[in-house]
Amino acid sequence: MANILFQIKFPITADDTGRIACLFGMIHPNKGTNTVRAVFIIDPKGIIRSVLHYPQELGRNMDEILRMVKALQISDEKEVAIPANWPRNELIGDEVIIPPATDEENS
Repeated sequence: MANILFQIKFPITADDTGRIACLFGMIHPNKGTNTVRAVFIIDPKGIIRSVLHYPQELGRNMDEILRMVKALQISDEKEVAIPANWPRNELIGDEVIIPPATDEENS
């Protein structure tokens, strides 16, 4: 199996003291100081957009994490909603959902 090298183009935080783990609720109950495996998707404005928690026994799903990041980017850029299982939604494939107008003036 070949080694795959790539550059990570986003910040990663180390938590030597456990302070961040406590602040984000990542200490696993009944497992001492072991942390819950978590993924936080934070947008460029510093807003937490998604939190995924995984038990220690379960690895993370990188395909789902990448899907979520891409979907949030498209949703923000195009002001649309992203359906379940996008881009392989059973009914509409990779299409998105245009939200209804919020008032008559925007129709």
